[in-house]
Amino acid sequence: MRFTIEEIHPEKEEELIVRCYDMKSDWVNYVKGVENLTDGVSGSKDGKFHRVKMKDIFYFEVVDNKSFVYCQQDVYEVKMKLYEFEEKSRGSMFFRASKSVVLNADKIDYISPFLSGRFEAVLLNGEKVIVSRQYVSDLKHKLGM
Repeated sequence: MRFTIEEIHPEKEEELIVRCYDMKSDWVNYVKGVENLTDGVSGSKDGKFHRVKMKDIFYFEVVDNKSFVYCQQDVYEVKMKLYEFEEKSRGSMFFRASKSVVLNADKIDYISPFLSGRFEAVLLNGEKVIVSRQYVSDLKHKLGM
């Protein structure tokens, strides 16, 4: 594999071209995830609308048919369904952690076993999120375990 980076004039549009044999390989999905991370979601807090970057999101959760994104300190209500957020974050470090949560593995400080085959993920901001046993293998894959 060859990897080339070329500096261009600021007036030109930046572009990334990937040529590959296997469109489903892990590294291709990672590159696709980078595009998703440059984007964001719109959320509301205190009656104001904010643009939240994907890289700033710790996790996405649905509670009582309302969707929220949790960041370092702030929580925003968003108008997305869980499956829509999961699709938007596909190929990145986000993964389904339970029936109602999509978690950003990059924001995990450490994990520890919990009850009944589940794991507890302690995030960089100190919050704890339970990873259901059916998604533990996804967690381990994202963390390279």
